[in-house]
Amino acid sequence: MIKLNIDGNDIEVEECTTILEAARKANIDIPTLCYLKEINEIGDCRMCIVEVEGRRGFATSCIQKAEEGMIVHTNTPKVVEARKMVLDLILSNHERDCLTCVRNGNCELQKLAQDFGVTDIRYEGAKNKHEVDDKSPSIVRDFGKCVLCRRCVSTCKKVQGIGAIDCAERGFASCISTAENHSLNDVNCTFCGQCIVNCPVGALKEKDNTKEVWEKLKDKETTVIVQTAPAVRVGLGEEFGMPIGTNVARKNGYGIKKIRI
Repeated sequence: MIKLNIDGNDIEVEECTTILEAARKANIDIPTLCYLKEINEIGDCRMCIVEVEGRRGFATSCIQKAEEGMIVHTNTPKVVEARKMVLDLILSNHERDCLTCVRNGNCELQKLAQDFGVTDIRYEGAKNKHEVDDKSPSIVRDFGKCVLCRRCVSTCKKVQGIGAIDCAERGFASCISTAENHSLNDVNCTFCGQCIVNCPVGALKEKDNTKEVWEKLKDKETTVIVQTAPAVRVGLGEEFGMPIGTNVARKNGYGIKKIRI
């Protein structure tokens, strides 16, 4: 075990614990954007920077290990201003159509901008232009909203074991793409949707067929048959307190026989 001080709080943590994990143990908030515990710990977004006494510059708390006697400050004027600058730079290359975005009100970037009071973009300039990839049957990829956090990349590689997407190009031209920039529909993507779950913004979203469904439901000449995927059936069971893994479509006492719309 080692002891350190974060914002005046003496904290004891296990050796090799990061500053971010130590702060969370003490209920001290350090903002993050690219961080996913044990999946994406790369320190790319720089939102989690902190000041460490006796060291020059800022430390990236999600990858910097805590050390014995370390004194950390997470909310100094310099740290706050640096985080606001990071946000400005991210937003300067971001499609800011928040009101019509699928993640409006549930967007991590939007929340950070609100938390830090970012209302004006100081670094307006060139923006990357990419076509929206909507060729797959289930996933829409809009790179204009991507913040290059790489959470989708790490999830695809480490959690799903697929590796359908990765970071391509360099510098300002960097983007998350597939091999030779093919559509997700034309590579080894399995359409599992885990990249969507872990995307902090609206760069990845489910394809919405709600309009078509309502049209068919209103069509008296069409008989609508609904079938849920296995994962949905199991998820429904868990929501109703059934044992994990219960398939609610089976005839085992839990089955749903008829749903009226």
